[in-house]
Amino acid sequence: MTDQIRPRRSVLYMPGSNPRALEKAKGLAADGLILDLEDAVAVAAKAEARTLVAEAVKAGGYGERELIIRINSLDSIWGEDDMKAACAAGPDAILLPKVETAAMVQQAEAMMEKFGAPEKTKIWCMMETPRAMLRAAEIAASSERMTCFVMGTSDLVKDLHAHHTTMRLPVVTSLGLCLLAARAENIDILDGVYLDLGDDDGFRASCLQGLEFGFDGKTLIHPKQLAGANEVFGPSAAELEFSHRIIKAFAEAEAKGQGVVLVDGKLIENLHVENAHRLVALSAAITTLEA
Repeated sequence: MTDQIRPRRSVLYMPGSNPRALEKAKGLAADGLILDLEDAVAVAAKAEARTLVAEAVKAGGYGERELIIRINSLDSIWGEDDMKAACAAGPDAILLPKVETAAMVQQAEAMMEKFGAPEKTKIWCMMETPRAMLRAAEIAASSERMTCFVMGTSDLVKDLHAHHTTMRLPVVTSLGLCLLAARAENIDILDGVYLDLGDDDGFRASCLQGLEFGFDGKTLIHPKQLAGANEVFGPSAAELEFSHRIIKAFAEAEAKGQGVVLVDGKLIENLHVENAHRLVALSAAITTLEA
């Protein structure tokens, strides 16, 4: 749970078993990097990937990019060793796969305390199964370390026996449940990946739909998707200009004892001012990240 605004427009999965990729990531325009020990790593490479990722996080050099380690499930043969190494490395967050209950999060939190994870290391949760959708509210409220949901739409579609469609109607209910739970507990939420790297128009449409739904950003599978996600999920120049005018006009109205004001013919109330402040703060955070 967090009140800090942190840019999460673009969060890129990086295979933990590829040292060249881990090095290249230091120069990518990603807001966050998920250093993956789970799906992107073959069984034979699990131990090596764990060492590579832990060393990369400890060594640093990633600037202000958020570093997240996705561990294997705690009930797998690699889970506990992954957790121990991640806690020692001290990333910004540890991403738990296939979370389905609050108890799973609390088990992870207890292990983080046991293994000495620094206070800055938060918990992120993959939301990728039908049971997770039905328990999204309890998962979102399960820990003070919880700061972000990550939608695993590929696994979710598979488990639902559904299909990937342009409008994503088969998963709208699931996305909505997780969005409601995230906003109720004041945590961030990231949209799932777009799998067709050759479909730039489709990717942009997916980002725009995610923004309209209310997601804070999108998880990505390739660096070529970074620029599009950053553009769509970052406030535009026009939005910022209007936000500044809203804030100024509302302050002037309040000074006169008025609770509402018109800006460009639009009725502005406190709720619009809150969103304007959010966009301005997000823009400032992006500027700091990209400096």
